[in-house]
Amino acid sequence: MTRFLVSDQIFQSFPDVILGVVIFQGIENKGENKDVTAGLREVEASLGSRLAGISVSDHPQISPWREAYRKFGAKPKDYPSSIENLVRRVLKGHHVPHINLVVDIYNWISLRHIIPVGGEDLDQIVGDIHLTFASDSEPPVRLLGEPEARSPKPREVIYRDEVSAICRRWNWKEADRTKFTEQTTNGILIVEGLPPVRDELVQRAIDELSSLVSLHCGGAVRKEILSVSAPEIMLPA
Repeated sequence: MTRFLVSDQIFQSFPDVILGVVIFQGIENKGENKDVTAGLREVEASLGSRLAGISVSDHPQISPWREAYRKFGAKPKDYPSSIENLVRRVLKGHHVPHINLVVDIYNWISLRHIIPVGGEDLDQIVGDIHLTFASDSEPPVRLLGEPEARSPKPREVIYRDEVSAICRRWNWKEADRTKFTEQTTNGILIVEGLPPVRDELVQRAIDELSSLVSLHCGGAVRKEILSVSAPEIMLPA
């Protein structure tokens, strides 16, 4: 059986982290959906008014990620969290580009709730998924948009499988190997919460994600929560 596990060391450093997980199987991920694109454009258009008077780095759901990055040795100015990067891009007037349907959906929910959301193609995963600290002997991994493979820094937070890291600096940048494509049929979406984000918001986000994936992509969908009291779940083999 394949598992998704959060290490004890992560909970020792971040005891209140909570992960909402949406697992989908047998979806159709091809093409662009006008309703999903419209939802994404709507949250983009409203972002400026929703953040009026608040600097991005001081937003109460972004600043905890900056502190978490500092804690494991990454400069948030150089390596912004996924949600900070997404928000800053939109506030500069850029539309989030269409990648594929599942990515469009998770970007919509990420901007809607100002919360990191990402995911992996389960058919490209080898063995268990771990959220853990990088060792000093991690194999090189090629990240999205990068020409060469590089190893994670020791003690940075990573998602990894039995081959290598699949996302570096917690949610900063994803590995090319396990990214969603139009050929993806089975995958996992992860919503990440640090205080003040708690169970209710994470639950609402995965409820919306699962509904949108089911509505627009079909397939079978299930939801799980990972926390200090429930540090692992089973995944489809």
